[in-house]
Amino acid sequence: MRKLRAPFLARVEGLPIIVVFVLLLALFMYTAPQVFLAPYIYTTFLSTLPPLVLLAIGLTFVIGAGEIDLCFPSIIAFSGFVFAILFKDYGLGWIAVAAALGSGLVVGLVNGLLVARVGIPSFIATLATQFFWSGMATVLSGGKSYALRGAEETSVWHVLVGRLSGAPDAVGWINEVSVQALWTAAIGVILWFILNRHRFGEHVLFIGDSNAVSRVVGIDVAKEKIRIFTLMGGLAAVAAIFLTLENKNYFGNQGQGYLLTAIASVLIGGTSIFGGRATIVGTVFGCFIIGMIEAGLVATGLTGAWVRTIQGLVFLAAIVFYLYVDEPHRRAAVAARFRAMTGFGRGAAG
Repeated sequence: MRKLRAPFLARVEGLPIIVVFVLLLALFMYTAPQVFLAPYIYTTFLSTLPPLVLLAIGLTFVIGAGEIDLCFPSIIAFSGFVFAILFKDYGLGWIAVAAALGSGLVVGLVNGLLVARVGIPSFIATLATQFFWSGMATVLSGGKSYALRGAEETSVWHVLVGRLSGAPDAVGWINEVSVQALWTAAIGVILWFILNRHRFGEHVLFIGDSNAVSRVVGIDVAKEKIRIFTLMGGLAAVAAIFLTLENKNYFGNQGQGYLLTAIASVLIGGTSIFGGRATIVGTVFGCFIIGMIEAGLVATGLTGAWVRTIQGLVFLAAIVFYLYVDEPHRRAAVAARFRAMTGFGRGAAG
């Protein structure tokens, strides 16, 4: 008997959130053509969104495993300090990059050990370490910011966050594309293959479905959770390096604005808050939606007071749309509740 295959569109990863992204982009192109029909708004996105994308991809693994990480803003602060002090005061360049990356991996490892070995719930463990590492960054930096003057003259800046060059004048906007966007794309592709084609990704989703069942099938749950949190710490450190180099400045609270936006990107992208299902494609488009909404609303002439309100409405609509399109059983359950509430379909009393 021939096995029926799902329609092509049904097999496109993250399709609902891609549709939402396209509709929003079309709306902003119509309401603010002077901004969204010019290429420079998109090169701006490519220089500002990579840290958010990296953080959200890391959270995709964490949330897909049924856990949460609230510590990564403090990892950005701590790793950013390690990088800035070694880069600025000691001129260590690539050693500063390695040290910052190592510090993020160590903090992530500590988080993983607290959750997997000690048994502290991830919400509590990472909330505590968020306060600790944020305080450490403040104490060590003395609450001061560090300006990285002349950073653009170093090989570290050019390799990690420099701009593309050599494009003709007709497409000169390409010269404004940040190299960090290419690094982020490469990391995203690698992690997509790991999540969808590697045993580690399979284990992540198994753990998200059930820790007990994962142990029964032979998965070392503790070991895999340690890997997940260590990966999150490493990606947060890379985001810290990108932020510090792009801004040519370090400040102690530079990661604080990413907590809710990164979590929102993951959830509206289609990763289940309960674990067991994760999509990196959806997460990336969720990041672009979040980055695009604020710029689009301001460009259309709305005041800042309305931005958060409409952002919340768009996030809620995106999640509802995703559930309706991508999860038929939930759609059927909502329809059944609606019929029960309205009395639709009941026979008239005789």
